[in-house]
Amino acid sequence: MIPLLLLLLPAAHGIVELGTRPALTQGLEGVTTATTFVLEQPRCIFGNFSNAVIWLVVALDKDASAFNNSAEPGTPETAFQSFPNTVSAYMTLNATLASYPCPKPAGDITVLRVGSETSCATDVSRPTCNGPLPGPGPYRVKFLALEGSVPVAETAWSAPITLRTAKPLSSISTAGSGHSAGMIAITAILSILLAVLLAALVAMLFSCGSDSCGSSTFSKPESVSVQRYNTHHVYDQAAARL
Repeated sequence: MIPLLLLLLPAAHGIVELGTRPALTQGLEGVTTATTFVLEQPRCIFGNFSNAVIWLVVALDKDASAFNNSAEPGTPETAFQSFPNTVSAYMTLNATLASYPCPKPAGDITVLRVGSETSCATDVSRPTCNGPLPGPGPYRVKFLALEGSVPVAETAWSAPITLRTAKPLSSISTAGSGHSAGMIAITAILSILLAVLLAALVAMLFSCGSDSCGSSTFSKPESVSVQRYNTHHVYDQAAARL
């Protein structure tokens, strides 16, 4: 009976407001970067709206309350390419309920990285692009379920989400940099000495390539003739034996 009443609520009282609030995932590296952030998927939230398509609505914190739930995705009114200049909130990452089964099957990835598509960031033919976020924010997001073009259910807006920003060089403290400067000076001196040593070694190799470097003149030794001498006593001994 309760699920039936929930289905009738959108027609009788407008959109169903669910108590769930989207949140950043926990326990992962790089949950927020300069252009993206990672959300938990909306599992076990829209179970009573099996025919709906679930969209993610992304808005600047200051503009979230002004978002019109009747705005249709894929139109100039909600196009990523015009956010945040002329569009206060864009709609992206549409999925059916089958993409968010409950309970979660073992091994399933249950996160959504917002801002991960770069190829369509300037492609006006893809207004629902999940393109890189244009600044640090802060942003707020919510999930909105549509049946056709009719909004039937939504979550609450998330808490403000601020992306990472690079520190300007002027804000980096130079305290304690004396040690680093000394190391740099020592490294520079050693590099110069090594270069000088290498140049001297190369010069020595070139100079030693000639015949005069380290060479010595050797005269060919004269051949020594050895004459055989027959001693008289040898012949005398042979004659005596005869």
